[in-house]
Amino acid sequence: MLMYALDEPAVAVITPTALRSNRLPFLDELYDSLLAQEDVTWEWIVAPNGPEATPDLIPSAITKDPRVRVVTRPCGGPGPARNTALNYVRAPRVAFADDDDRLPPQSLAIRNDHAITTGFHWVAGRSADWHAESGSLTTWMCPTPVGRHAAGDVWTFWPDPMASKPPMGHCMLLTDTRLARTVGHGGLHKGEDYKFALGVCSRSDGLMLSDVVYHRRSHDQQWSSQSTYRDQIEFDARQHAWLVGLAERELRAEQSGARAA
Repeated sequence: MLMYALDEPAVAVITPTALRSNRLPFLDELYDSLLAQEDVTWEWIVAPNGPEATPDLIPSAITKDPRVRVVTRPCGGPGPARNTALNYVRAPRVAFADDDDRLPPQSLAIRNDHAITTGFHWVAGRSADWHAESGSLTTWMCPTPVGRHAAGDVWTFWPDPMASKPPMGHCMLLTDTRLARTVGHGGLHKGEDYKFALGVCSRSDGLMLSDVVYHRRSHDQQWSSQSTYRDQIEFDARQHAWLVGLAERELRAEQSGARAA
């Protein structure tokens, strides 16, 4: 395993959390997966948000780690928490991880290495549903194909926002920190990550890898798995993200046409 100076992290990971008691063990498991990262240095910005998200609830093993910074927001919402946490990122590249998921050991290094060698401002890998009780994984074969994608092209793999979520998840992405700050997560009640994923892929060329870089825990406490999650608010978030992708693509085409004239 390569060793680096702690004050020069290559990658930042941002995790918003409401610090619910039934999910604290999951946060521990995410931390364990960060400790298992190979060949990369990292910093972890934990962003408790909401009136009940008392930082004292965070396990002491996490808060004592000098690579961890806790950024608390009294108001709830993962989108604002992620945006605020970006203020504290020192690393040149950033990834997002939810508090109930985990990263496989090469997750950060493989995306970071490809970002360095290609110069792309975003690199993504596949996500797999992780059935923790059985230990099995089911890889999501997302609509975005493996390979290089020009800015705006990922949007083309999402023909109907009513029929599906975006063709790439935001936790699959490793993004140039400047690009992440430019795009941000939409200030929406749910589905704010849709806008981030489409915005990042619309602003810059990038690369989709075949490697699984994210394990999304499948469990009965998932908000997005509840029958009430798919409602008008969630559909509005999809439509917003789809229109963001469309607008970015059209504006880019107009700019290219103006330069060629």
